[in-house]
Amino acid sequence: MRVRQYMNLYLSIVMILNSSSLSLLLNYSSASSTSSSCRLREHFSLNGMYQKGDVILGGLFEVHYFTVFPELSFTSEPQQLYCEGFDSFGFQQAQTMAFAVDEINRNPDLLPNIKLGYQLYDNCLKLGVSFRAAMSLASGTQEEFPLDESCSGSPPVLGIVGDPGSTHSIKDDNTIGNVLLLFQNPTLSEKHHYATCSCLSDRGKYPSFFRTIPSDSFQVRAMIQILRRLGWTWVGLVFSDDDYGFHAARSFHSSLAESGGCVAYSQVLPKDNRPTELQRIVGEIKSSSARVVVVFSNEAYLLPLVDEVVVQNVKGLQWIASEAWSSSSVFHTPRLMPYLGGTLGITIRRGEIPGLRDFLLSIRPDDQPDNNHGNNMVKQFWEAVFGCRLEPPAGWVEAGGDVCTGQEDLRDVETSYGDVSELRPEYNVYKAVYALAHALHDLLQCVPGRGPFSGNRCASLQRLEHWQLVHYLERVNFTTGFGDRVSFDDNGDALAIYDIMNWAWLQDGSVQVENVGVIDESAPAGQELTLDEDRIFWNFESKKPPRSVCSESCPPGTRVARKKGEPVCCFDCISCAEGEVSNTTDSAECSRCPEDFWSSPERDLCIPKGVEFLSYQESLGISLMTASLLGALICAVVLGIFTRYRNTPVVKANNSELSFLLLLSLKLCFLCSLLFIGRPRLWTCQLRHAAFGISFVLCVSCILVKTMVVLAVFRTSKPGGNASLKWFGAGQQRGTVLVLTSFQAAICTAWLVSASPTPHKNMRYHIDKIVYECVVGSVAGFGALLGYIGILAFLSFLLAFLARNLPDNFNEAKFITFSMLIFCAVWISFVPAYISSPGKYADAVEIFAILASSFGLLVALFGPKCYIILLRPERNTKKALMGRPTTKR
Repeated sequence: MRVRQYMNLYLSIVMILNSSSLSLLLNYSSASSTSSSCRLREHFSLNGMYQKGDVILGGLFEVHYFTVFPELSFTSEPQQLYCEGFDSFGFQQAQTMAFAVDEINRNPDLLPNIKLGYQLYDNCLKLGVSFRAAMSLASGTQEEFPLDESCSGSPPVLGIVGDPGSTHSIKDDNTIGNVLLLFQNPTLSEKHHYATCSCLSDRGKYPSFFRTIPSDSFQVRAMIQILRRLGWTWVGLVFSDDDYGFHAARSFHSSLAESGGCVAYSQVLPKDNRPTELQRIVGEIKSSSARVVVVFSNEAYLLPLVDEVVVQNVKGLQWIASEAWSSSSVFHTPRLMPYLGGTLGITIRRGEIPGLRDFLLSIRPDDQPDNNHGNNMVKQFWEAVFGCRLEPPAGWVEAGGDVCTGQEDLRDVETSYGDVSELRPEYNVYKAVYALAHALHDLLQCVPGRGPFSGNRCASLQRLEHWQLVHYLERVNFTTGFGDRVSFDDNGDALAIYDIMNWAWLQDGSVQVENVGVIDESAPAGQELTLDEDRIFWNFESKKPPRSVCSESCPPGTRVARKKGEPVCCFDCISCAEGEVSNTTDSAECSRCPEDFWSSPERDLCIPKGVEFLSYQESLGISLMTASLLGALICAVVLGIFTRYRNTPVVKANNSELSFLLLLSLKLCFLCSLLFIGRPRLWTCQLRHAAFGISFVLCVSCILVKTMVVLAVFRTSKPGGNASLKWFGAGQQRGTVLVLTSFQAAICTAWLVSASPTPHKNMRYHIDKIVYECVVGSVAGFGALLGYIGILAFLSFLLAFLARNLPDNFNEAKFITFSMLIFCAVWISFVPAYISSPGKYADAVEIFAILASSFGLLVALFGPKCYIILLRPERNTKKALMGRPTTKR
């Protein structure tokens, strides 16, 4: 694996500098009084590569990673600095730019009749060297780029492809930042790394800044999507002490909070690698309940921390790597993989560049043009690869050093320089060069008079200003041969596409970095993340992703209750109250069920409330219905007996017509109780009390008339008593019953018309049940109905009580008295019982009162008669009935 394959590349448009901005390097001097010229004052000593062209593109790459500065005596001119430690990866990127320029020059459809050239410099991973290179690119060389007398003209270099260096791009933004964008290698630098900082998207500060690598804001969003996908809401954050780390950490904090996650701890990696500070950080990681650690850093900052992790033996963590170290092979060792195995990382998009490998392996030092000003990069590469010298210094050969012929074959040596299997930063270099080429192509295609600038002007390549090229670059939109679309948003950021890498620790101890997913910001909403979880290597005994939450999710039926003083991810789960539900995980609050519904025992859904009424299916309803039908059947049997024996003295003596009417009314009383059973409907509510009231008035009216008849008969048996029976004959008896019943019918009619009883869903008795009942509508109407029955019953009882000791052998008045006593006792006790009984039990009480009073009347009035008729027929004679009881003295 390549140590530095995650170098990120940027695209910048250099501001076209006027004479004042060139004053650092250009000196206007007067050679004579008649002539003047603009000339370079001095050349910097830089490593570089150069190719002539009509338009020159610049580039800055990390070809060396160490700079040696000369001694400063302040008494003589110092020597030039020089660079050491050749980096073949940085050189490969520089050659990728050269390849892209060569490929564009061979393309007849892109920039026809225009030959691109390049001037590439080594920044040696130092800001001072980068500044020198930037000024050289801005000024060019006097031989190749003559300027007019006022030191003005077309810029020597139109656009510059630069390394990823957030810190370099931010620092000195009034000087270097306005000339080009520098980037630095994170592997060997101690304070600079990728220029992915979201702060560089500020168009006010960096109006000509473009980058083909996404900013950290996109990288953070990509990480958040992975965390959400795997259910990790409680994570630790570790970041480097530089602009890259701080800006990424700030963005991560806010984005994670917006997605409902929390940072368990946030630690800054020390610059000086202090052991005590590293021990403290690892101790915090070890003691935290967060199993996921997100790291924004490069290898130089992170490696000391990982060493301390090994010392403290902190295993069982899931590491999430930023693109600065996600594919760094420095961690892929048997000593570290027990701790870092299974790491998931974000990497920039891998691409394919056909023909690049052949180009890389075909270079020769003799093929480079002779230029005294920085065209030695290929020679330095050649000497570093083959360990020889092209121009050996004195004593080199004598000391045993090899001399290069320049004809050595790169295919004969094993080097990562020719490896094109993982083209990530190189692919961004390739896209950056093509973006500049397309912008220039669009600029040159402008039709005079139809240009985009004021007065419909077009830009001129000879008098080009930086903002004009920026205008076209902002509108670049093309697709690479690999199928990736290249364009820039309003902030100069390219479309974000990331690969998700996983560090698989194989059984043989080797490490394989596998691509397990892609994050594409240009995909439709909700489809940006593609992750193959089955291919991920999890470095845990369960071989499954870990749980990393502060508090386990609250299941449906509960709500989240924040813990005071703790992050939002730390909470308790409180069960929803009765009548409230939550049907989602981690519900913030419970919602109340609709009126007719109630919460399930699990409190996760609303179910219809239980319905309560006196049903035909329950035991109480069945018992009352059976008793009601039994009473009606007995009435029918008694009616049959009376009909069969209607000519016997017992039946005749008890006014058979009123007895038949009384039995019919009792039967109606028994049957009307059935209207109180079953689910209340409008017609049953209206009919039940009317039927009950009229049936009982008919019954009590018959008894009252029978009582009056008994008294009339007794009066008739006395001298002069025939007048009483004359005025209370059969017609008057029927009329009296009809009139008394009509009064009750009138009361019921008025009640139904004015305030009719209606079915009602009562929810006051039970919170989880609906009690169906009939509301009386008018309490006055219901009271009048019961009161009228009570008045008639009281009159009957009073008259029967007065006639209880009449000297008949079979005294009907005694039975009427007893029956009325039962009737009144039942209904007097009914009123408080009815009022205090809820729901269906109120109906049951009323049915019981109806059945008890009906059975009392039936048994008291007709029981003795049926006993004589069926069991004592010898007493069913006129003599026996008319005889007077003897009184013993």
